[in-house]
Amino acid sequence: MSSFALKKLAGETAIYGMSTILARFINFLLVPLYTRVLATSSYGELSDAMAYIAILQVVLVLGLETGCFKFANSHDEPKRVFSSALSLVGIISVVTFILFSLFSGQLASLYGYEHISICFVYIGGILASDAFTAILFARLRFEHKALKFATFKTIKILTETVSNLVLFLVVPSYLKANPDSFLTTFIPPTPDFSYVIFAIFLSCVVAILLFIPELLKFRFKIDKPLLGKMLAYSLPLMIAGLPGIMNDMLDRLLFRFILPEGIWKSELGIFTAGARLAVIMMLFIQMFRFAAEPFFFAKASEKDSRKLYADVMNHFTAFGMFIFLGVMLFIDIIGLFLGKDFRGGISILPVMLMAYLLLGITYNVSMWYKLSGKTNIAIYITSLGLVVTLIVNIGFMPVYSFHASAWGHLLSYLVMLIVSTLLGNKYYPIPYKWFRVLLYIAVGLALYGVSLLLPQMHLVAKFAVHSILILIYIFIYLKTEKISLWKSKL
Repeated sequence: MSSFALKKLAGETAIYGMSTILARFINFLLVPLYTRVLATSSYGELSDAMAYIAILQVVLVLGLETGCFKFANSHDEPKRVFSSALSLVGIISVVTFILFSLFSGQLASLYGYEHISICFVYIGGILASDAFTAILFARLRFEHKALKFATFKTIKILTETVSNLVLFLVVPSYLKANPDSFLTTFIPPTPDFSYVIFAIFLSCVVAILLFIPELLKFRFKIDKPLLGKMLAYSLPLMIAGLPGIMNDMLDRLLFRFILPEGIWKSELGIFTAGARLAVIMMLFIQMFRFAAEPFFFAKASEKDSRKLYADVMNHFTAFGMFIFLGVMLFIDIIGLFLGKDFRGGISILPVMLMAYLLLGITYNVSMWYKLSGKTNIAIYITSLGLVVTLIVNIGFMPVYSFHASAWGHLLSYLVMLIVSTLLGNKYYPIPYKWFRVLLYIAVGLALYGVSLLLPQMHLVAKFAVHSILILIYIFIYLKTEKISLWKSKL
């Protein structure tokens, strides 16, 4: 059963990952465009705006994504669970869009973006759409409609991609020839970060349209007693998720307040570009999470479930370090994706990759409080991580700029992992093989260290040696897990 379950998880992860890989990969391919067309300061403004969006997205969903999985698996009528959640989040989404539209001018003035106040209308639309469709996508995951999930996500990201290409490559020359065009009502004639926000907004409109056939059949009705129980479970997750997402985004918000007015936008832009190169690690974590969360809940009642969770951790960590090596050993190629003004951000890449891997491991470990129902403890764990982030950034950013931000991520996730592990051992013990987990991390870092000690050589020879290092890592993994290439035991 354990082997079959692992194969099923891997299969669903692959399907969910289709859309996620495409989204992240295309966004990664857009980085050369952004970092060659936009100034470092404008890219910093984009990062600043996206940080606020990410934080508000957590608030608006109220933690009901996970709540739906919890209650739909134990309720006689799962439709009532999703109906209640979608009805409430739908109301919140409409109110959010109306407020952002009515007060777009005031918000633009507050943040210093008076020349593009309409951008806040787009942000309101993005927040409303993402919150609403989050419940709809959660329902697809619950029903194991992975292919439909991937298709809708793919259409959304392709819409965003095409919009970006048209806006950056076609529209500027058109507006230069036609300065009185109606398009100037929606975007400025010179490309800036609002072009990216507008492209995201357009993709969100398409996402809503994709769900219209299902929404027409959907029964919008709130079961108050059921919703009360769901909120009692989900709101602690939202509150816990808030410091969690703030922990991820806080450093971006602090640039404005810690660094001098003349440089904070540029420094933030360079940091964001460097962190973008770590997207493949975040991609792996996200696609894993889509499949793992409903999988963990579904297997919770089975006899060997905890051993299964431990096995998942081994393979997750091993593959994460494989990604680390793949990126860092071929950084000479990957680094070319950034425009020249942004390449100073490459120096934070190894730290960010390791930070994101620790975040993924923490996600695996943190399932104990979701499975045991002790979601309130998550608040203290993520809040502790937020405190670490604040201390590191406030203490070191004035001197080390964005390097302090990278180390802030790493140390924060490490503290969260340690605390979550200790509490998990007390309340919901899972027999993780920590020696094996640490072995994969140590071997990966050691091989990366070897690559740094190698003498200068021709690029082709260098890549050949680095490929051998990766093969050594793969060999150690296969031997450790006793996996045959001819007959997999997974």
